[in-house]
Amino acid sequence: MVATFAMRPPAVIRRDSGLFGYERALARRGLGPVAGVDEAGRGACAGPLVVAAVVLDHRRVGRLGELADSKLLTERVRERVYDDVLAAALTWSVVVIPARDIDRYGLHVMNVAGMRRAVARLSVRPGYVLTDGFPVPGLGAPSLAVKKGDRVAGCVAAASVIAKVTRDRIMCRLHERHGEYDFAQHKGYVTAAHAAALARHGPCEEHRLSYANIQSLVAQGGDERSVRLEETVAMAGRQGLTETA
Repeated sequence: MVATFAMRPPAVIRRDSGLFGYERALARRGLGPVAGVDEAGRGACAGPLVVAAVVLDHRRVGRLGELADSKLLTERVRERVYDDVLAAALTWSVVVIPARDIDRYGLHVMNVAGMRRAVARLSVRPGYVLTDGFPVPGLGAPSLAVKKGDRVAGCVAAASVIAKVTRDRIMCRLHERHGEYDFAQHKGYVTAAHAAALARHGPCEEHRLSYANIQSLVAQGGDERSVRLEETVAMAGRQGLTETA
Protein backbone atom coordinates (compact mmCIF):
# COMPACT_ATOMS: atom_id res chain seq x y z
CA MET A 1 0.00 0.00 0.00
CA VAL A 2 1.33 3.44 -0.96
CA ALA A 3 1.03 6.11 1.72
CA THR A 4 0.09 9.64 0.69
CA PHE A 5 0.31 12.84 2.67
CA ALA A 6 -0.10 16.57 2.16
CA MET A 7 2.44 19.19 3.17
CA ARG A 8 1.19 21.62 5.77
CA PRO A 9 1.87 25.35 5.49
CA PRO A 10 5.28 26.24 6.96
CA ALA A 11 4.16 28.07 10.11
CA VAL A 12 2.10 30.99 11.26
CA ILE A 13 3.60 34.07 9.63
CA ARG A 14 3.33 37.25 11.66
CA ARG A 15 2.09 40.31 9.81
CA ASP A 16 5.15 42.22 10.97
CA SER A 17 7.62 39.51 9.97
CA GLY A 18 8.63 41.40 6.84
CA LEU A 19 9.15 40.38 3.26
CA PHE A 20 11.36 37.43 4.19
CA GLY A 21 9.14 35.95 6.90
CA TYR A 22 8.17 32.91 4.83
CA GLU A 23 11.78 32.08 4.03
CA ARG A 24 12.83 32.40 7.68
CA ALA A 25 9.93 30.25 8.89
CA LEU A 26 10.71 27.53 6.37
CA ALA A 27 14.43 27.63 7.16
CA ARG A 28 13.68 27.16 10.87
CA ARG A 29 11.85 23.96 9.96
CA GLY A 30 14.76 22.70 7.86
CA LEU A 31 12.95 23.25 4.56
CA GLY A 32 15.44 25.57 2.87
CA PRO A 33 16.63 26.73 0.50
CA VAL A 34 13.37 28.33 -0.60
CA ALA A 35 12.62 29.13 -4.24
CA GLY A 36 10.11 31.73 -5.35
CA VAL A 37 8.37 31.49 -8.74
CA ASP A 38 6.37 34.10 -10.64
CA GLU A 39 5.53 35.07 -14.20
CA ALA A 40 5.14 38.19 -16.31
CA GLY A 41 2.92 38.69 -19.34
CA ARG A 42 -0.05 36.56 -18.38
CA GLY A 43 -2.51 39.35 -19.20
CA ALA A 44 -0.82 40.52 -22.40
CA CYS A 45 -2.21 39.69 -25.84
CA ALA A 46 1.19 39.84 -27.56
CA GLY A 47 4.66 38.64 -26.76
CA PRO A 48 5.88 35.76 -24.62
CA LEU A 49 4.99 34.60 -21.16
CA VAL A 50 8.14 34.78 -19.01
CA VAL A 51 8.52 32.69 -15.86
CA ALA A 52 11.34 33.14 -13.34
CA ALA A 53 12.48 31.13 -10.32
CA VAL A 54 14.84 32.51 -7.68
CA VAL A 55 16.57 31.22 -4.58
CA LEU A 56 17.94 34.11 -2.55
CA ASP A 57 21.09 33.85 -0.45
CA HIS A 58 19.90 34.76 3.07
CA ARG A 59 23.30 36.33 3.75
CA ARG A 60 22.77 38.89 0.98
CA VAL A 61 19.11 39.90 1.32
CA GLY A 62 20.15 43.03 3.22
CA ARG A 63 20.95 44.63 -0.12
CA LEU A 64 17.33 44.22 -1.29
CA GLY A 65 15.87 47.22 0.51
CA GLU A 66 13.94 48.32 -2.60
CA LEU A 67 12.55 44.87 -3.42
CA ALA A 68 8.78 44.75 -3.96
CA ASP A 69 6.19 43.37 -6.35
CA SER A 70 7.49 44.37 -9.78
CA LYS A 71 4.15 45.98 -10.67
CA LEU A 72 4.61 48.48 -7.83
CA LEU A 73 8.03 49.66 -9.05
CA THR A 74 8.83 52.20 -11.72
CA GLU A 75 10.81 50.99 -14.72
CA ARG A 76 13.98 52.70 -13.49
CA VAL A 77 13.71 51.21 -10.00
CA ARG A 78 12.90 47.76 -11.42
CA GLU A 79 16.10 47.79 -13.44
CA ARG A 80 18.07 48.68 -10.33
CA VAL A 81 16.34 46.03 -8.22
CA TYR A 82 16.89 43.47 -11.00
CA ASP A 83 20.65 43.94 -10.63
CA ASP A 84 20.34 43.73 -6.84
CA VAL A 85 18.36 40.47 -7.07
CA LEU A 86 20.92 38.86 -9.34
CA ALA A 87 23.67 39.86 -6.92
CA ALA A 88 21.72 38.42 -3.97
CA ALA A 89 20.59 35.21 -5.68
CA LEU A 90 22.02 31.82 -4.82
CA THR A 91 20.58 30.63 -8.14
CA TRP A 92 17.97 31.83 -10.61
CA SER A 93 16.47 30.79 -13.94
CA VAL A 94 14.14 32.14 -16.62
CA VAL A 95 11.82 30.34 -19.04
CA VAL A 96 10.44 32.19 -22.09
CA ILE A 97 7.25 30.76 -23.63
CA PRO A 98 6.41 32.17 -27.08
CA ALA A 99 2.95 33.23 -28.18
CA ARG A 100 2.59 30.27 -30.55
CA ASP A 101 2.91 27.81 -27.63
CA ILE A 102 0.31 29.73 -25.64
CA ASP A 103 -2.04 29.45 -28.63
CA ARG A 104 -1.34 25.77 -29.11
CA TYR A 105 -1.54 24.53 -25.52
CA GLY A 106 -3.35 27.26 -23.57
CA LEU A 107 -2.18 30.00 -21.23
CA HIS A 108 -2.58 28.25 -17.89
CA VAL A 109 -1.12 24.97 -19.15
CA MET A 110 2.01 26.79 -20.33
CA ASN A 111 2.15 28.90 -17.16
CA VAL A 112 2.29 25.73 -15.03
CA ALA A 113 4.76 24.07 -17.40
CA GLY A 114 6.97 27.16 -17.32
CA MET A 115 7.03 27.16 -13.53
CA ARG A 116 8.05 23.49 -13.48
CA ARG A 117 10.82 24.15 -16.01
CA ALA A 118 12.09 27.19 -14.16
CA VAL A 119 12.40 25.29 -10.87
CA ALA A 120 14.02 22.31 -12.62
CA ARG A 121 16.67 24.61 -14.13
CA LEU A 122 17.84 25.99 -10.79
CA SER A 123 21.42 24.92 -10.07
CA VAL A 124 20.55 24.41 -6.39
CA ARG A 125 17.69 22.04 -5.57
CA PRO A 126 15.16 23.90 -3.40
CA GLY A 127 13.79 22.37 -0.23
CA TYR A 128 10.54 24.28 -0.65
CA VAL A 129 8.88 26.37 -3.38
CA LEU A 130 6.57 29.36 -3.01
CA THR A 131 4.33 30.18 -5.96
CA ASP A 132 2.28 33.29 -6.55
CA GLY A 133 -1.47 32.79 -6.36
CA PHE A 134 -2.19 29.24 -7.45
CA PRO A 135 -0.79 25.79 -6.60
CA VAL A 136 1.56 24.11 -9.06
CA PRO A 137 1.97 20.32 -8.79
CA GLY A 138 5.08 18.54 -9.99
CA LEU A 139 7.71 21.03 -8.84
CA GLY A 140 9.97 18.35 -7.39
CA ALA A 141 9.76 19.83 -3.89
CA PRO A 142 7.04 20.67 -1.35
CA SER A 143 5.31 23.89 -2.32
CA LEU A 144 2.80 26.46 -1.17
CA ALA A 145 0.65 28.84 -3.19
CA VAL A 146 0.78 32.25 -1.51
CA LYS A 147 -1.98 34.80 -2.10
CA LYS A 148 -0.35 37.97 -3.43
CA GLY A 149 2.96 36.17 -3.03
CA ASP A 150 4.87 38.85 -4.92
CA ARG A 151 3.91 41.32 -2.16
CA VAL A 152 4.50 39.17 0.92
CA ALA A 153 7.33 36.75 0.08
CA GLY A 154 10.77 38.06 -0.83
CA CYS A 155 11.76 35.22 -3.16
CA VAL A 156 8.48 35.53 -5.10
CA ALA A 157 8.91 39.31 -5.37
CA ALA A 158 12.45 38.69 -6.64
CA ALA A 159 11.11 36.28 -9.27
CA SER A 160 8.48 38.82 -10.31
CA VAL A 161 11.19 41.44 -10.91
CA ILE A 162 13.37 39.09 -12.96
CA ALA A 163 10.39 37.94 -15.04
CA LYS A 164 9.10 41.47 -15.62
CA VAL A 165 12.44 43.04 -16.56
CA THR A 166 13.32 40.12 -18.84
CA ARG A 167 9.99 40.34 -20.61
CA ASP A 168 10.11 44.13 -20.97
CA ARG A 169 13.54 43.84 -22.61
CA ILE A 170 12.20 41.21 -25.02
CA MET A 171 9.26 43.45 -25.94
CA CYS A 172 11.62 46.36 -26.63
CA ARG A 173 13.61 44.13 -29.00
CA LEU A 174 10.38 43.05 -30.70
CA HIS A 175 9.53 46.73 -31.16
CA GLU A 176 12.57 47.03 -33.42
CA ARG A 177 11.01 44.45 -35.77
CA HIS A 178 7.38 45.48 -35.37
CA GLY A 179 7.47 49.20 -34.71
CA GLU A 180 3.94 49.67 -36.01
CA TYR A 181 2.54 48.18 -32.77
CA ASP A 182 4.68 50.24 -30.36
CA PHE A 183 5.53 47.19 -28.21
CA ALA A 184 8.19 49.21 -26.38
CA GLN A 185 5.48 51.41 -24.90
CA HIS A 186 2.69 49.02 -23.87
CA LYS A 187 4.73 45.75 -23.77
CA GLY A 188 1.99 43.80 -25.54
CA TYR A 189 -0.83 44.60 -23.12
CA VAL A 190 -4.22 45.84 -24.30
CA THR A 191 -4.29 49.62 -24.61
CA ALA A 192 -6.23 51.97 -26.86
CA ALA A 193 -3.11 52.57 -28.98
CA HIS A 194 -2.41 48.84 -29.28
CA ALA A 195 -6.03 48.15 -30.26
CA ALA A 196 -5.86 50.87 -32.91
CA ALA A 197 -2.64 49.40 -34.34
CA LEU A 198 -4.24 45.95 -34.45
CA ALA A 199 -7.25 47.34 -36.29
CA ARG A 200 -4.94 49.07 -38.77
CA HIS A 201 -2.34 46.34 -39.38
CA GLY A 202 -3.89 43.12 -38.14
CA PRO A 203 -1.95 40.77 -35.83
CA CYS A 204 1.64 39.70 -36.34
CA GLU A 205 3.31 36.43 -35.33
CA GLU A 206 3.94 37.80 -31.83
CA HIS A 207 0.23 38.16 -31.08
CA ARG A 208 -1.66 35.47 -29.19
CA LEU A 209 -4.13 34.45 -31.85
CA SER A 210 -6.35 32.51 -29.44
CA TYR A 211 -7.17 35.60 -27.35
CA ALA A 212 -10.66 37.08 -27.60
CA ASN A 213 -9.59 40.57 -28.65
CA ILE A 214 -7.40 39.14 -31.42
CA GLN A 215 -10.11 36.75 -32.54
CA SER A 216 -12.50 39.66 -32.98
CA LEU A 217 -10.34 40.83 -35.88
CA VAL A 218 -11.36 37.74 -37.85
CA ALA A 219 -14.85 39.15 -38.34
CA GLN A 220 -13.46 42.44 -39.61
CA GLY A 221 -11.20 41.31 -42.41
CA GLY A 222 -11.19 39.19 -45.51
CA ASP A 223 -7.52 39.60 -46.31
CA GLU A 224 -4.89 36.87 -46.14
CA ARG A 225 -3.93 37.76 -42.55
CA SER A 226 -7.50 37.25 -41.38
CA VAL A 227 -7.77 33.92 -43.20
CA ARG A 228 -4.62 32.63 -41.50
CA LEU A 229 -5.87 33.92 -38.18
CA GLU A 230 -9.24 32.22 -38.63
CA GLU A 231 -7.57 28.91 -39.45
CA THR A 232 -5.31 29.12 -36.38
CA VAL A 233 -8.16 30.03 -34.04
CA ALA A 234 -10.33 27.22 -35.44
CA MET A 235 -7.55 24.70 -34.82
CA ALA A 236 -7.06 25.97 -31.27
CA GLY A 237 -10.79 25.73 -30.63
CA ARG A 238 -10.95 22.14 -31.85
CA GLN A 239 -8.14 21.24 -29.45
CA GLY A 240 -9.83 23.01 -26.54
CA LEU A 241 -6.98 25.48 -26.22
CA THR A 242 -8.74 28.81 -26.65
CA GLU A 243 -8.01 31.36 -23.93
CA THR A 244 -9.36 34.82 -23.25
CA ALA A 245 -7.26 37.67 -21.99
